[in-house]
Amino acid sequence: MDEKDLLAERFQADRTHLKAVAYRMLGSLSEAEDAVQEAWIKLSRSDIDDVRNLSGWLTTVVGRVCLDMLRSRASRREDPLEYFVPDPLVRGAEGTTRDPEEEALLTDSVGLALLVVLETLGPAERLAFVLHDMFAVSFDEIAPIVDRTPAATRQLASRARRRVQGAAPGPAPDIARQRQVVDAFMAASHGGDFEGLLAVLDPDVVLRVDGGKALAAASGLVRGAEAVVNQALMYARFRRDYRKVLVNGAPGIVSYVDGELFGLMAFTVVDERIVQMQIIADPDRMAALGVPALDD
Repeated sequence: MDEKDLLAERFQADRTHLKAVAYRMLGSLSEAEDAVQEAWIKLSRSDIDDVRNLSGWLTTVVGRVCLDMLRSRASRREDPLEYFVPDPLVRGAEGTTRDPEEEALLTDSVGLALLVVLETLGPAERLAFVLHDMFAVSFDEIAPIVDRTPAATRQLASRARRRVQGAAPGPAPDIARQRQVVDAFMAASHGGDFEGLLAVLDPDVVLRVDGGKALAAASGLVRGAEAVVNQALMYARFRRDYRKVLVNGAPGIVSYVDGELFGLMAFTVVDERIVQMQIIADPDRMAALGVPALDD
């Protein structure tokens, strides 16, 4: 095995970890893949003879690439963040997936509600929080990436942590109980049961609908149980079939109309109430993300 093959083998061993870092940084599966590929290009062009911890070196390289991508995205972003839904990781209700790399990512999945909050952070805050709090990278290592002192970098992560803790509810640990709550929501929605829907919704529930560019008119943010109930009953008139899935490790639903993808719904359940719902309503985006068609 020559030196280039050995380097490729070492990189491949860290690939899933690097994609996990990039996914949490970017909230986009395709951009995460681009960031990992960029890290490989940088590795193949670098002299790493003095690098003692290649995994750590690659993690900081991916962090720097993602930081540049976030800054570029912020300068050209047109979509309102209030209803943007990051790319979900979707698998069957039994936990199966056709992508071994995605399966590995899901073993330590991050909730969609948390990814939504991460989208509201500044690029440097997001980097400091993700690398330190999620991947235990030291502030001394993060500081050069964001061009700050370790103390200032610690403050970045601290500010991000406060925002995350205040806005991203932690889901109930019992997946089976979460599914029961979602099933109750779907049954009440299908039956037009207003009171039944109110019973499973937190009074301050937030519904985020992201139709993307294809269905921009469908996008919006809805707050409060009664408003969400009205929205749910309106959608139920169109939905004909649905399939249970897991979205970033939590119960979700894929709905269909006349056999075609209609919507992907993700739920955050806390204390047996739904506190957040995220809906992707763009069929093209769902297909690109591998959301299952009705006949799959």
